[in-house]
Amino acid sequence: MERADDNSTGRSRPPGRAGLKAAVAVPKALREYHWRQWLRLQPLTHAIKTARYRRIDRGFLGRPARDGSVPDIRDAARDSNVLLTTAFDDAQCLDLQLRLTRGLVRHDLHIVADNSASEAAARENRQVCAAHGAAYARLPANPWTMKNPSRSHGAALNWMWHNVLKPAAPAAFGFLDQDLFPTQPCDPFEPLERVAFYGDLRRAGDRWYLWAGYCFFRFDAVGRKPLDFGLDWFAGLDTGGANWEVLYRDADPNAVPQRPITAFAALPGIELRQAYCEWRGSWLHEVGLDGDLSLKAKKREAVLRLLEPALRASPRSALQ
Repeated sequence: MERADDNSTGRSRPPGRAGLKAAVAVPKALREYHWRQWLRLQPLTHAIKTARYRRIDRGFLGRPARDGSVPDIRDAARDSNVLLTTAFDDAQCLDLQLRLTRGLVRHDLHIVADNSASEAAARENRQVCAAHGAAYARLPANPWTMKNPSRSHGAALNWMWHNVLKPAAPAAFGFLDQDLFPTQPCDPFEPLERVAFYGDLRRAGDRWYLWAGYCFFRFDAVGRKPLDFGLDWFAGLDTGGANWEVLYRDADPNAVPQRPITAFAALPGIELRQAYCEWRGSWLHEVGLDGDLSLKAKKREAVLRLLEPALRASPRSALQ
């Protein structure tokens, strides 16, 4: 999906409609609906809503980035091992992750896809990326932001796939949640020497998929597939689950390398559900959208204390 570049702005022109044949989530088979759902006409309403979602997503894919040079990012990503983080309105969180990945995680390029709603947050995110040597692209206004976080995240990943990763053809790429932090040296691309893709597994009935916050793919194995990193909510699949039909359905989930995941309360004396965090192997997941949001500041302080040993050996914060 190569496109002509507007050299005067450093932005690429949006692809034509012919170039936007993105994969779309296939609603669950009609035989999977219970008769009570048929009585409520759910197969019909689901089909209508899915068609509307697809139309909105196709329009979003065709819009140009609001900031950052997409052609330059594609050039840097070619034949490289690429980390990609979708950032959203939290420059401190992004700063922490970039400091830690820069010092602890083997990779060639870290791209930040800025999905922030706030102009102020976007300016801070760009500053953080410049300080830590990360590539930066501010996505077009996302139609799902402030409406549906999962759809917004999936649309952001699909924009990056179609406009950056697929035309760039990196050696491999991996998606990270912005509040996921490495604490020990690691090489997340090493398992791709044995498998085509891997990450943290999630299940929805008989289906399964890789969590969009930590999933890695070898480009030569998936680059020609009609990938869709969105969701298929009517089939119970969250962000990343729309790849069920084209990627996961015929793969053995037992062959996907896994790491231990342990939930814990970040604050002493607080219930797990109110201050929910996770250890995902040696990576700490703040789970910023979960729990009691009135405790968000205290939870961040607790996360900073847990990260302190790793941060001491990392580059300085760009926000200091």
